[in-house]
Order: sequence, then structure tokens, then C-alpha cells
Amino acid sequence: MAALQREFVDREKWLAPEDYALAFSLARVTPGTNIIAFCAATGAQILGMRGALAGVFSETLPSAALAVLMTQGYESWRTNPVVMGGVAATIAAVVGMMWSAVWGLVAPHWGGVQRSIRTLAITGGAFLALWKLGMSPLPIIGIAAFAGVLWREPAK
Repeated sequence: MAALQREFVDREKWLAPEDYALAFSLARVTPGTNIIAFCAATGAQILGMRGALAGVFSETLPSAALAVLMTQGYESWRTNPVVMGGVAATIAAVVGMMWSAVWGLVAPHWGGVQRSIRTLAITGGAFLALWKLGMSPLPIIGIAAFAGVLWREPAK
């Protein structure tokens, strides 16, 4: 997600940060695999229906082939400590990239004491609601939207 954000928003300027954030947020609440919904949404924003189809197929076909190969490889090599070290390092790298994507989405809403506190409270509250309370994303987003309406920046 971090790489896609850098590519689509920062480098190529195909999407505005708000459009990327909207596609990311909507993909999180769709049933099924979120990344497929994200690829369809961003592809549609860039090239319409052709882009949506290209986004879905370019994400699913290579992923499916890779999943089959990795499953067979994992079954063959799961007792090898070198391979398992590589798997652990890959997981750590993916987590770091996910944090980078999260920061890219949160950073525009950071700045000033009240704004930063609001962003931290809503982001942290959503994290805890999902992690500790096991809430589904839709109620969390609804509560966050309501909190954002009530706790907004003062008019200038």
C-alpha cells in the first residue's frame, strides 16, 4: 500500500491524496479481500472500467500463482531454519511497509496541538476498537465520522 501510494500520488500524480485515501477507506469496508477492492477503485479512478478490470486482474492472477508456489515451497521447507528466518524477516518488512502506508494517510491530518490530539484520539480509538474490542470496521468508521463532525477544527 505504501508503494502504491508513493507511485499513484507522489510520483505519477494519477490520484490526489484525498482520492487515494477514499479508495483505501472504502476498500477496508467492502466484504472480501480489501486489496482487490482497492485495486478496482484506484484503477477505476485512473482509467474507468478498463482500469478497474486491469487493477483486479493484475493483482489477482500473479498473486494466485505466487500463492500456489509459496504454499508448495513452504510445505517443503518449513523445517529449514534459514528459510523460516527469511519468512520472519519478510513479515517484519511487510509490517514496516504497512506502518508507512498508515503514516501516509494520517500525516496530512497532523499539525497543531488540537488537530494532532484529535487525529491521535480517533486513530488510536479505532485501533483499540478493532484490536481489543473486536469491532467490525463499519461501526468504527461510523463512530469516527460522528466524532469528526462533533470535534472539528474551529472556523477561521
